[in-house]
Amino acid sequence: MDGVREFASALVAFESTDAAEAPVSAWFAARLAELGFERYEWEVDAELLAGHRSFPDDPREIRAADRRSVGGVLELGDPDAGPTIVLNGHVDVVPADEGVWSSPPFEARWNGDELTARGAADMKAGLAACVYAALELADRDDVDGRVVVEGVVGEEAGGVGAATAALDNPYPFERDAAIIAEPTSLTPVVASEGSLMKRLELTGRSAHAATPWAGESVLDHFDAIREAFEALAAEREEHVTHPLYEEFPTKWPVVCGTVEAGEWASTVPASLTGEWRIGVAPGETVAEVEAAFEERLAGVVADSEWLAEHPPAFERFTVQFEASEIDPAEPVVQAVQSAMEAHGLDETEPRGVTYGADARHYIEAGIPTVMFGPGDIEQAHFPDETIDFEEVDTAVDVLADAAAGFLTEEN
Repeated sequence: MDGVREFASALVAFESTDAAEAPVSAWFAARLAELGFERYEWEVDAELLAGHRSFPDDPREIRAADRRSVGGVLELGDPDAGPTIVLNGHVDVVPADEGVWSSPPFEARWNGDELTARGAADMKAGLAACVYAALELADRDDVDGRVVVEGVVGEEAGGVGAATAALDNPYPFERDAAIIAEPTSLTPVVASEGSLMKRLELTGRSAHAATPWAGESVLDHFDAIREAFEALAAEREEHVTHPLYEEFPTKWPVVCGTVEAGEWASTVPASLTGEWRIGVAPGETVAEVEAAFEERLAGVVADSEWLAEHPPAFERFTVQFEASEIDPAEPVVQAVQSAMEAHGLDETEPRGVTYGADARHYIEAGIPTVMFGPGDIEQAHFPDETIDFEEVDTAVDVLADAAAGFLTEEN
């Protein structure tokens, strides 16, 4: 499948990091038109997203300028006699530090069937597979309905492109199901973990390091809070269960990813900022998990005279990811499983994943959505990100058959 390889090679050449997707979106739109798709485009709607529970309340905090998502539509047989299925991928990627790559990250490097570049696995090769699966589907004469291929912006920073499309349909027809080609190692994913992002700010009292007793170090208080959060995380690992997550060594990760404290090596640190990413299980809400951690923080504060008099701030920041899940009995899931079996893929049992994805936006909008795509999530965001293109070629065929199966079954 030379076409899909050339398409993926062109996609990964764009340094389409967060809010820098305009060139790749323009290229993607032009290519869809050349391939015979009817195009639809939409901008990020910051005002609309500000009313959504996952995004900041202030539209000015949502980066919306010059961020266009693109959908390409192919009509099959009698399009109004059948349903519509969406094949979705995101065009944005995380940054790449060239110093830790063995080749330029935004140049396609081929080694036999392996493609190395930023976005190769997450998820430009998957998006290319969606395009060519739709083209393969269009060659069939026994299917009625529509297939939509979407290249959306901003997934890595919360899904602003997909969320806008979910909240305000950009098409003149309804969407009945979606498949998102995230790197799931060619397995069906029906549950996605959410995450709560919280920033802790502590205030102490500075003093010369030679007289530390005259100050109040924030580090001791931070240690007490961190230990309390670790204890709560351990309790959640034991008591919050889900059948699709028992395989993971840590089901609901709690990570303090950044800590900044103090101003000078010879001064007792009087300020600290720490940022947490807290896992949210399918079936929970971000608000429920937030309340549990705020309650645990309140207990630490109540036990400390200093913190009681100088209460810490513990506020949300950036985008929140709600968990999502669909019933494995949904027709779109069964269509993926049947197509997998037809192509000799035997790991058809639905799975859950510990990361968030755009599936949640479509599911929340009432569009059953399953994730299935080529590549390994362990390659995502890593130096020398690589995908085996034999998986991509297989994904093209499976996605085409899955879409055909769904459209036929739903007619």
